[in-house]
Amino acid sequence: MPHVIKNRDARRLWLATNGLADTPTGPLDLMAIIKRLGFVQIDTIRNVTRAHHHIIWSRNQNYREPMLWSALANDRAIFEHFTHDASLIPMEFYPMWQRQFRRLGDKVAQHDWYQSGLGRKHIRAIHARIADEGPLSTHAFDTKITGPREMWARPPHKKALDQMWYAGVLSTSHRENFTKFYDLTERVIPGEHREQNQTARTQINWLCDAALDRLSFANQGEVQRFWAATDAREVKDWIARQSDLRPVLIEGADKTLTAGFAPADIETRLANAAPASTRLRILNPFDPAIRDRIRLRRLFGFDYRNEMFVPKARRIWGYYVYPLLEGDRFVGRMEIKADRAAGKMWITGFWAENGVKWPDVRFNKLDAELMRFARLAGLQDVTWDCPKSAL
Repeated sequence: MPHVIKNRDARRLWLATNGLADTPTGPLDLMAIIKRLGFVQIDTIRNVTRAHHHIIWSRNQNYREPMLWSALANDRAIFEHFTHDASLIPMEFYPMWQRQFRRLGDKVAQHDWYQSGLGRKHIRAIHARIADEGPLSTHAFDTKITGPREMWARPPHKKALDQMWYAGVLSTSHRENFTKFYDLTERVIPGEHREQNQTARTQINWLCDAALDRLSFANQGEVQRFWAATDAREVKDWIARQSDLRPVLIEGADKTLTAGFAPADIETRLANAAPASTRLRILNPFDPAIRDRIRLRRLFGFDYRNEMFVPKARRIWGYYVYPLLEGDRFVGRMEIKADRAAGKMWITGFWAENGVKWPDVRFNKLDAELMRFARLAGLQDVTWDCPKSAL
């Protein structure tokens, strides 16, 4: 019979698995956080702080922004590539990423531009320049877009850099003010990781095992979407090869049961998962704990969408809205804006979740967390520009 995981237990295990159960204090082990998560998505938008910094800070508030880029550029402890989006991944996972280089490199190589003689010429020329000059960013090249200026159109040098980066020929050497610098992979990735040759089956097994380990309970689609580095058939075949997966039924916030599977030690995981701290946390919209909106709604009854790319007139909440997590439930959401030059942060929207009361003690916890969040971004002043009320 499938093991039934009650909703409170599922939420407790999911938050513990994501590093959101413990109070975010104490000695900082940056790489332990990243390995535990599997990867950290990076994002261009700096609302208060960029998503990658916020995600790590949410797990340990002793984190500061320069630490992540030092791990990439100086320590070579992480590498940058594509999961469901651009991400920073522990360097020790690199041997299991070889097929992803081939998958994405081959996908880009199907484009007509790449197949053309002109495309291959650009790639050879840019590769030769980087080999000769060292790490270069897109600003080192000046090719222009020709023809109609369609949305997401890119100049030839950007296409060439993307193809080589996706294929693993080039790697991210470092970033300066978030600008990516490309270098030859053999000059970025340590040989001990780069020279390992793992079979496709070994890589698929590792990707699926590692995904389930970080999900604790899942269905086929959730395992596939975790890294976005396998297809449905590969995950289905992996499931068929496993003899120790435990069938489970996960109780949702609405009491419905959803079928899935879990590792063999699911009872031990449930027993060892500590209750979530009562700390009130301001989560980033790209936080891995809430990235799968279907799973989020099923477990927590929290309906959330990212409206950054939704036309303003069609937004329900706002441009950059942060979920508010207290213990093991979401108690509200808020829109925050910041001006680093002025050292100020403004609360421009606040919404309590239905049925959640906001007495002074809860607002006091939120104010304390807002001040801590502001300090991460070097901001000194926090101002409410909307009613401070749950009504």
